[in-house]
Amino acid sequence: MEIDVCFSPALYPFYHHPESIVVVVDVFRATTTMVTAFHEGVRSIRPVATVEEAEAYKEKGWLVGAERNVKRCDFADFGNSPFDYTAQKLKNKDLVFTTTNGTKAITLAKDAFRVVTGAFINLHTVAMYCIEHRKNVVVLASGWENKINIEDTLFGGALTDLLLCAGGYRPAGDAARIAQDMWNEHKSNLTAYIRQTEHFHRLETNRLADAVPYCLTLNCVSALPVLHIENGTLVLLDHAKYTNKNDRYEQT
Repeated sequence: MEIDVCFSPALYPFYHHPESIVVVVDVFRATTTMVTAFHEGVRSIRPVATVEEAEAYKEKGWLVGAERNVKRCDFADFGNSPFDYTAQKLKNKDLVFTTTNGTKAITLAKDAFRVVTGAFINLHTVAMYCIEHRKNVVVLASGWENKINIEDTLFGGALTDLLLCAGGYRPAGDAARIAQDMWNEHKSNLTAYIRQTEHFHRLETNRLADAVPYCLTLNCVSALPVLHIENGTLVLLDHAKYTNKNDRYEQT
């Protein structure tokens, strides 16, 4: 089995394979936020690519999380901070979610064998899911407006390192090796390295960097959002609460 890292959604057509598991990652902050929402008890998340889709759901009475350019959209109930998504607000509720980069990447990857959302906070759970399913893996880094970023690439390197150390996986090409090398060089002082990045400064400028330490915490959450498609609608469900039978998810 192989693992590869796609540094940008713009490159994904060159990495897509219908039998691969795609791990979509947007460390700052979409996938971290979605994993957190499931940890806090949200029942489902519908990821949508556009603000217009999210607004249409809002008009129908749905709870909506929506962000563009790091800021919460005016019409939304929540933004893109993981701290917004608490059990008190969301337990056993359904949510529609759109962000600048992460939800677009999920939509792009929807035709893969499986699409899961990964973050540093659930890294170990993602690795175990990949090992269990014995499929090739592609980490799809959401980046920033189709440009590469450091934090998502580092996650790709961390997952590559875990799967290679576990055995049974090999790097599919140079991208996975580059990401793994980045991870191994900087994992001992991750925060200092991240503080140099574009997106950290973007969050800091907008007074949103409070979530950064949490976003960089390893393995503090076991939730794993997994995508399924029902009547053309994309829905994320927590793998821990649902079991897949005949390509449909049934609550256990």
